[in-house]
Amino acid sequence: MNFFNRVGQIGLGVALVGGVVNSALYNVDGGHRAVIFDRFSGVKNQVVGEGTHFFIPWVQRPIIFDIRSRPRNVPVITGSKDLQNVNITLRILFRPFPDQLPKIYTVLGQDYEERVLPSITTEVLKAVVAQFDAGELITQRDLVSQKVSDHLTERGAQFGVILDDISITHLTFGREFTLAVELKQVAQQEAEKARFLVEKAEQTKKATVISAEGDAQAAVLLAKAFGDTGEGLVELRRIEAAEDIAYQLSRSRQVSYLPTGQNLLLNLPTTATQ
Repeated sequence: MNFFNRVGQIGLGVALVGGVVNSALYNVDGGHRAVIFDRFSGVKNQVVGEGTHFFIPWVQRPIIFDIRSRPRNVPVITGSKDLQNVNITLRILFRPFPDQLPKIYTVLGQDYEERVLPSITTEVLKAVVAQFDAGELITQRDLVSQKVSDHLTERGAQFGVILDDISITHLTFGREFTLAVELKQVAQQEAEKARFLVEKAEQTKKATVISAEGDAQAAVLLAKAFGDTGEGLVELRRIEAAEDIAYQLSRSRQVSYLPTGQNLLLNLPTTATQ
């Protein structure tokens, strides 16, 4: 009986010790880091790496941070150099500096990205976009993206945030600018059409001039021929015209040729008057 009581006491003691030890352990998963908050000394400067670690229950509390790159889309409405409304959306891959996690937790908290990324993104985009016209934002998009990336990376580092990738995923303009672009395209099409009509008129004019010059030269040649040959040329043209008319009439089925000097009327009997 005493043996079983002894075993029960030992088992109870082991369970209590196990419970205490288990409550003093915490795990840091892969891609995460921990910061220890102490009730007496505050946030410790030491950053705890991956694995299982001890802490003092009630006195200390571990705060886990994800240090892997995470995406975030930040939409911003700003203005261009020529005062056009521009809607831009940036896709940012961010993560914290592991060594600066105690400072980040003390100054910003665990939701540091909510406090930092929207504000610095809006600030940088307004400053960069204001340097370009609406047309330049389209034609020089690579330059705009590079400037935004450089300035935003520098600003993020001031808060202990690493920006691995920054890209412009959405870029649109206000309704007025879109309508102006459409009207400009229509005007360009009308200008192209007008230019085509002008070129066509020029070609027609040149053809008319050439035809008139040809007729003038023909008239000069005819006048010269009349002067050299007299009425012979006119008679030749009359004969050629008569041949052409005869040829055309010979092909018609409704035309018949009759010999000359003959009376084709039927000889009808006549009554002699006495």
